[in-house]
Amino acid sequence: MGSGKIIIAIDGYSSTGKSSFAKLVAKGLGYIYADSGALYRAITYFAYNNGFIDDRGAIDEEPLKKLLKIIKISFRNDRGGNSRTFLNGDDIEAGIRTSQVSGLVSKIAELGFVREHVNAILKQMAIDKGIVMDGRDIGTAVFPNAELKIFMTATPEVRAQRRFLELQAKGSKDTYEKVLEDLKKRDYIDEHREIDPLRRAKDAIELDNTFMTMEEEIEWLNKILLPNFNLEVELPKQ
Repeated sequence: MGSGKIIIAIDGYSSTGKSSFAKLVAKGLGYIYADSGALYRAITYFAYNNGFIDDRGAIDEEPLKKLLKIIKISFRNDRGGNSRTFLNGDDIEAGIRTSQVSGLVSKIAELGFVREHVNAILKQMAIDKGIVMDGRDIGTAVFPNAELKIFMTATPEVRAQRRFLELQAKGSKDTYEKVLEDLKKRDYIDEHREIDPLRRAKDAIELDNTFMTMEEEIEWLNKILLPNFNLEVELPKQ
């Protein structure tokens, strides 16, 4: 891969820990981290709160298409170094992580004009390379020429359990069964959307972390990156 900066594209299913993994890798390499999912979630949050998408997923596309051009989505780090998402200057990080937004984001992500808008933002962020980006079509549609592509997966049951525990910690009353059902629906939508469906790029390396710890994932990546890179990661305390 050479010794210069590269683009690392991390794709895969929801609740595989893509964002946590990507953040650690970016920090360890001194790279920029870009969360494409947060962009789609921010647009979904905006659409839902302005009545452009309802609880059933029905979308009023025209006003969303017009206003999408003028809204501003940005990222800032909090005092702990964690990235937070802002919409027109307002911190919406908590709002975009709700089960409501999670259940609707795949519907918004199906729209061609939304994907074009998000992809344009992502490509601008990666002009100078040195970036780790996670999503569902980064290695296939956004950066097909990325120097390193990783596709993350795990069983639906394990992913649903991870998501269930996250939601519980936030006070959610959703049952494990509902979380699993929602996750499977999202998988289906992601895999079958007409534009840029979720799929593993031919040259992507699969990372099945069903039975892996984060430390084991980093060890796995180091075997791929070394000796060209020195990935030193401080794992979060349990």
